[in-house]
Amino acid sequence: AGDGDCGHTHARAARAIQEWVRARPPPAAPAQLLSSLADLLLEKMGGSSGVLYGLFLTAASQPLLNRNDLPAWADAMDSGIEAMQRYGGAAPGDRTMLDSLCAAARALHALRSPDADLLPALAAAVQSAEAAAEATRHMEAGAGRASYISSSQLLQPDPGAVAVAAVLRAVLEGLRS
Repeated sequence: AGDGDCGHTHARAARAIQEWVRARPPPAAPAQLLSSLADLLLEKMGGSSGVLYGLFLTAASQPLLNRNDLPAWADAMDSGIEAMQRYGGAAPGDRTMLDSLCAAARALHALRSPDADLLPALAAAVQSAEAAAEATRHMEAGAGRASYISSSQLLQPDPGAVAVAAVLRAVLEGLRS
């Protein structure tokens, strides 16, 4: 919405994650890692973004309880998005973080292929998320804080969509290194 709140909220989350990782090793089991991150973000991130990420990560952890193959990660993404849509009320096209998440999820469906390769699929998901974030610049806001602002004043891409793309890029870069 241009007031800086989204950036401050994500910076608070990043600092909390850094402190958490320095204090103790994160859980190795994917489901436990996502669940612990959900708890951390619900407690430390604040704002509607903290709640939405908490919902996303809690739901995303479920497909990973008994599996850790690449298709399970695609399922995790879909489960997280479904929870965000159900509880948050937004949908793709509403000019929210869901625009980036859904674009990334479509690209991550490639993980369900028998010859899937994680890094190229994740790189495609990042590119899709970044393009979707940029596309929000020209959307009418149907949900979130931006829906309270005149479309003529919304000149930048949705901050939540941009943040999701940045988080996914950081995950990709972390896995590459």
